[in-house]
Amino acid sequence: MKRLLTTLAILLVVLVAGMAALVLLINPNDFRAYMVKKVEQKSGYHLTLDGDLRWHVWPQLSILAGRMTLTAPGADAPVVSADNMRLDVELLPLLSHQLSVKQVMLKNGVIRLTPDSEEQTVPGAPAAPTSNAEEPAVAAWKFDIDNLRIVDSLLIWQRANNEQINVRDINLTLQQNGLHQAQLALSSRVNRDQRDLAFTLAADLDLQQYPQQISANISQFTYQLDGADITNGGIKGEGSVQAVYQRVQQQLALNNVVLSANDSQLTGDAQLQFGSVPHYAVNLSSPHLNLDTLSGWKDNIGEAPQPAPLAPVIASPPDEAQSLNVLRDFTAQLALKADRLTYRGLEIAPLALQAENQRGLLTLGALGGKLAGGEFSLPGELDVRSAKPAITLRPDIKQIELGPVLKAFDMPQVITGKFNLQGTFGGDKLSAEAFKHSWQGDAQLAMQNVQLHGLNIQQLIQQAVARSDSRVSGQEKYQRYTEVQRLTARAHLNAGAVKVSELQADSSALNIKGAGTLDMPGKQCDMTLNVQVTDGWQGNNDLIALLRKTAIPLRVYGPWDRLNYQLKVDQLLRQSLQNRAKDALNKWAEKNKDSQSGQDLKKLLDKL
Repeated sequence: MKRLLTTLAILLVVLVAGMAALVLLINPNDFRAYMVKKVEQKSGYHLTLDGDLRWHVWPQLSILAGRMTLTAPGADAPVVSADNMRLDVELLPLLSHQLSVKQVMLKNGVIRLTPDSEEQTVPGAPAAPTSNAEEPAVAAWKFDIDNLRIVDSLLIWQRANNEQINVRDINLTLQQNGLHQAQLALSSRVNRDQRDLAFTLAADLDLQQYPQQISANISQFTYQLDGADITNGGIKGEGSVQAVYQRVQQQLALNNVVLSANDSQLTGDAQLQFGSVPHYAVNLSSPHLNLDTLSGWKDNIGEAPQPAPLAPVIASPPDEAQSLNVLRDFTAQLALKADRLTYRGLEIAPLALQAENQRGLLTLGALGGKLAGGEFSLPGELDVRSAKPAITLRPDIKQIELGPVLKAFDMPQVITGKFNLQGTFGGDKLSAEAFKHSWQGDAQLAMQNVQLHGLNIQQLIQQAVARSDSRVSGQEKYQRYTEVQRLTARAHLNAGAVKVSELQADSSALNIKGAGTLDMPGKQCDMTLNVQVTDGWQGNNDLIALLRKTAIPLRVYGPWDRLNYQLKVDQLLRQSLQNRAKDALNKWAEKNKDSQSGQDLKKLLDKL
C-alpha cells in the first residue's frame, strides 16, 4: 500500500511540475494572432481580444481572456461581446504545439441579432474568391472546439425596424462530438411590457449539414409566464418539438409539436417560410382548450372577483390599429380543431377554426361549433390594409339556449329560450366593448320556448282589466314569467342602440306585435307592444269575446333587471265600448235609412 501511495504521489508531483513548467515555458498570448486568423478564415468574423491572455491551472487548465468581441464584416456593432472568456484546453496537445480547446465559456456576454450587427456589403467592393483548399502544412497550431458555455448573458434580437426583444439571464451549455451531434441545455427569461417569461429547454442537435441545415429534437421544454394582465399564478406548461431549419430555403419546420398551458393542451405541426414576406402554415388540434384558466376569468357570483395584475398606469396601452398592422407583414394559414373549448364558463364541443391572412386581409373561413344545445358559425373578414381597420362578421346561430350565454357575459337573464340569428355586423375594433358601442349591422332573430322573466304580460293585462271592469277576471295563479312558443323580429344595430322591428310572438294565451329599442351600453330598453290575450279570461262572455279581439298597448321600459310598464286599460275599454256601440248604431241607421229617425241618427254619428 505504501508503494502505491508513493507512486501516486510521485505521479502527482510530476504532473504538477509538468503543468507548472508548461505554464512557464508557453505564453498563451502566442495563440492570440492564430485564433484571430482562424476565426476570420472560417467565418469571416473579426475576433478582438482585449488585454493579456493568462493561464489558469486549477481545477482545469484554461486560458483566461478579458473583454472579447466578435464582429461581422462591415457591421456597426459586434454580434458577440463578453466581459470574460475562458478557454479550457487539453494538456497533451500543448506538448506538441497544438491547441485543442475542450470548452469555450463566455460570462456576462451580449449577443446582438440586430440590423447593426449584421454583415454589411460595401457597394462596389470586390468579392473574395471562395476556396476549399487545405491550410498550408507549415501551420503550427490546430484549433478545435467541442463545448460551448454561456453564463449570465443577454441576447438582443431585432428584426428590421421592429422593437427590440431582450432575452436575459442566458445560461447555455452546448456539447458536440466528432459526428457533429450536439446536446444543448438552455435556461433564460424574456421581460417585455411588464411581463416575464422564464423557460428552460434540453435538445439534441444534428449539425452534420451545418450551416445549410440544423435539426433539433427538443425533448424537454418548460416555461412560466407572469406579469401584467396575466392570470394570478401565471401561465405555465411544458412541451416538446422536432425542428428542422434549412438555410437556403429559409424554412423552419416544426413537427410533432406538443405543448401544454395550465390545463390546456395542443398538438400539431407548423411550417415557417422566412424571407421578405414570411409565410406561416400552422395546423393544431387539442383535446381541451380552457381559455378561462388562461385569462383568469371566474364566475364570481357570491364571491369577490380576483382580477389579474394590471400594468402600471404610466404604461401606455398599445394602439389596437397599430397592433393589427403586423398582419400586413406576412401571409399565413391556421387550422385549429378542439374537442372541447371552455370560454367564460361555456363549453364548446367541438370547435373548428380555419383562417387565412394575405398581408392584412384576414379571412375567417370557418369558426364554429356546438354550444348550449345548439350550434354556431362565425365567418368573417378583418381588413387592415388601409389606415382604418374594417371588420365584418356574419354570425349564423341555431337553437342555442340564450340563458347560459347571457350569464357568461354578465348580462341579466331577462329572456331565455332557444335562440336563432342570421345577420351581418361590422366595426373597426375587435372587442366586446367596441361591439356594444360602435358596431353596426342587421339581423333576423327567432326564438322558441321563450320565457320573459320578471314580467307576466298575461297576468298584468288581465288584472288591470279586472280592476277596471268587475264583469271579468283572470286566472287564480300565474307563473313569474311570460311564456311564448315562438318569437321573431328584425334588429338593426347602430353604435350600441338596437332598433327592434316587426316583432311577433304567439302562444296559446297571447299574440304580441311590437317594436322598440335596446340600449346595450346602458342596459336599458323601451318596447311598445300590442298584446291580445286570447285565453285565461273568466266572466262576461260578450266582454271576453271583445277582449280576445282587442290589441292592448303595453309599454315595457327601464333597466333590464328592473323593468317598468305602462298600461292604460280604462281608456282602451271605453274606446272599445264606444266603437262597439257606434258600430251597432251604424248598422241600425243603415237598416232604417229611409226613416227620419234613421237619417237623423246617421247625421249624428257622422259628426262623432
